[in-house]
Amino acid sequence: MYQIESVLYTLYQIYFYMVIVYILMSWLPNARESFIGEWLGKLVEPYLRPFRRFIPPLFGVLDISPIVALIVLQLALNGLISILRYFAY
Repeated sequence: MYQIESVLYTLYQIYFYMVIVYILMSWLPNARESFIGEWLGKLVEPYLRPFRRFIPPLFGVLDISPIVALIVLQLALNGLISILRYFAY
């Protein structure tokens, strides 16, 4: 059981940092057009897109949807681990 939780948490951390790096790349000119930027975009944008659709940018420029997406991802991880623990014991 501990191994499954460990794998889930590791996958969460990897994806969390991928989202953070992708967000920070938006501050650098042409960073998202690089190989790494395009690769991260293919992995991160499908998850961020639904949040961006429902959460408009604040003041027209400040996009808080990635923050909400990361909170939802954390809640999903906690819920999944709780379900696993419930069925394991």
